[in-house]
Amino acid sequence: MRLVAEDLIVARGGRPVLDGISLGVGSGEALMVVGPNGAGKSTLLRVLAGLIQPLAGEVRLEGDEFEPRERMHLLGHLDAVKSGLSVDRNLRFARDVLGGVGDPGAALARVGLAALADLPGGVLSAGQRRRLALARLLAAPRPIWLLDEPTAALDAAGQALLIDIAAEHRAKGGLIVAATHLPLGFDGAATLDLGRRP
Repeated sequence: MRLVAEDLIVARGGRPVLDGISLGVGSGEALMVVGPNGAGKSTLLRVLAGLIQPLAGEVRLEGDEFEPRERMHLLGHLDAVKSGLSVDRNLRFARDVLGGVGDPGAALARVGLAALADLPGGVLSAGQRRRLALARLLAAPRPIWLLDEPTAALDAAGQALLIDIAAEHRAKGGLIVAATHLPLGFDGAATLDLGRRP
């Protein structure tokens, strides 16, 4: 499987944000999208996810019969935690909406939240909310992960957890595109620098 984007042109508010961006990421690979604020990192992830239509160019998935967005997880800036639902129910709801088959209990244990399963989502710290967002990647497995600033609010242990689950995902043939300001520690990851375009 290979996620390909060719000659993407995207405008936001009438101003060009991405111009002629191309990329390719295959199974087992990771691509770090870097650049200053406003360079279009988050916009690129949304285009790849099918949430924004480019003015020109295309996104396609090679070697797979599904539409690209049916095979993707987008982990955005907001963690999408419902304050009134328990941590467990938040994860089960997300898994069911995404059509996942993973075990929510195992996913919560993997991210260190099993002891908090019955607490309301509203009492979680920012780091715990981010861990719950990571648990969604495990409870509803999809081969393509689009991660927008995935280390946001994570402490050192949470960042190490992210590196581990990303490595496991890639070892199973998954691929990752991550927009980031900070090095993520993903072995062998390629880099697309949106701040160094001609």
